[in-house]
Amino acid sequence: MGAHPGGTAQRGRARGAVPGHAAPAGMSSERGNVVRTRPQRHQNARAFKNDKYDTSARCKKINAKLHDGVCQHCKGILEWRVKFRKYKLLTKPKKCVKCLQKTVKDPYHIICRPCAGKLEICAKCGKQEEIVIPIDKGQDRTESETTESGQESSKLKDELESDTNFSSADSDEYSDVLEERFKSMNFETTEI
Repeated sequence: MGAHPGGTAQRGRARGAVPGHAAPAGMSSERGNVVRTRPQRHQNARAFKNDKYDTSARCKKINAKLHDGVCQHCKGILEWRVKFRKYKLLTKPKKCVKCLQKTVKDPYHIICRPCAGKLEICAKCGKQEEIVIPIDKGQDRTESETTESGQESSKLKDELESDTNFSSADSDEYSDVLEERFKSMNFETTEI
């Protein structure tokens, strides 16, 4: 058993280690020892804002996107991508791995919404994990928000109408006062 051509067969040395050089003070070069002994050297004072310079509609759409039909792990990945501006929208639909149709419209997903809902699997990784926000619930959620806002607006309208609706005697007096004021005003026509 000879030496490897172009090099020597040495055992016991860590891979990539340079002879005569010691490992950094904070980390050990021992295999499997990945415990840090010091805190992080550089730390940002302020958190990254993904919409600081980009106020386009595309950026707002990405930030407002609801990640439904995915497991907790994939949801975290997608949220990280959105947070650090790594999330890119699709330009054209991708092919679903289940039905083989070009129906995948969400970025980073491999399964279309109908297949993922029917099979109850994660639309991103394809595993049968617990879905955090089911696809059907996501649509119901947006509808329920619109109905709630509709109910609130109808309550506001009722309050406004109750404020503006006077009794018939009050409204007659009010209209008489307005008529008198209107008649007392002198309008002059001016030519422009």
